[in-house]
Amino acid sequence: MTLLSALAGDAEIEALLSDRAQVDHMLAVERALAGASADAGWISAEAAGAIAAAIDSFTPDWPDLEAGMAQDGVVVPALVRQIRRQLAEPHRAALHKGATSQDITDTALMLQVAAVFDLYESRLIALLSRFDELARAWAGRELVAHTRMQVALPTTWDAKLAAWSEPLQRHLRAITAMRRSLLVVQLGGPVGDRTSFEGHGDAIAAGLAQRLDLGLAAPWHATRDPIVALGNLLALLSGSLGKIGADVALLAQNEVAALRLEGGGGSSAMAHKSNPVNAEALVALARYNGGLAGTLQQAMVHEYERSGAAWTLEWLTLPTMLITTGASLRLGLKLAEQLRLG
Repeated sequence: MTLLSALAGDAEIEALLSDRAQVDHMLAVERALAGASADAGWISAEAAGAIAAAIDSFTPDWPDLEAGMAQDGVVVPALVRQIRRQLAEPHRAALHKGATSQDITDTALMLQVAAVFDLYESRLIALLSRFDELARAWAGRELVAHTRMQVALPTTWDAKLAAWSEPLQRHLRAITAMRRSLLVVQLGGPVGDRTSFEGHGDAIAAGLAQRLDLGLAAPWHATRDPIVALGNLLALLSGSLGKIGADVALLAQNEVAALRLEGGGGSSAMAHKSNPVNAEALVALARYNGGLAGTLQQAMVHEYERSGAAWTLEWLTLPTMLITTGASLRLGLKLAEQLRLG
């Protein structure tokens, strides 16, 4: 872990998005694809069994995968070649039959995002529970409101905590809804119309979705609005946490003293300080994710049936946004535990 990652990273999310996790999910997709293809009569049951056995005992050749990624711009061709070498000749053609690299990559991504969502939900629930605890403990306590950075009128901590919690509750509901709309299989074949499956495509897609516990959808190779919608949700979630961070940093100023932070950051020169490190990091992460959301928006522009440029842009942007949002939730919970009335 780098020094900066200790502050603004998230080891748990990074593990879910690692190269090893991605390849493991790609293998799961290829295994499920073979099984669904056999169920639909597209390949033999014997071939599906041989593919499953080969994948179960498979150990990736990582240098070869790296070379394949550099050569092909996507890792799936090299991965399929490696698996094929472990299959007997009668069954080699059945592996990946009818599919294209994007089918495997996008479906594996959905499996990764599903695991990330699990972690997001657990952290959001914990953070909301902490705010509920504070609402009970601070019920009716007065707080001076500020508008446009100036003293306004008296309000209460009940109102402040509600203003922090309500957006997070909406984002939690949005994640639940997005599970149904986003977490779907990708199966289109080389040009995204399933013709490569010779009439079996819809049945194979349904079987693939069932085996992977994902939703069923028409091919979405070049229609990336669900991915951009995910990025927008990530920016909203980290943005709401950034607003909390900004409030806390201001309320904990010595001149305001509405809050104090238990275990704030220290200074190398001023021993009296308790710096709002986690609050400041939330603000920085919110602004960072907001900028990345604009970059991810550009990935909607796909040329024809597939764009290597737009696809690569997603890979550069979306994982960072997922990690940044995870870090925001981690730090938000840590900050909430530090809050004490001034």
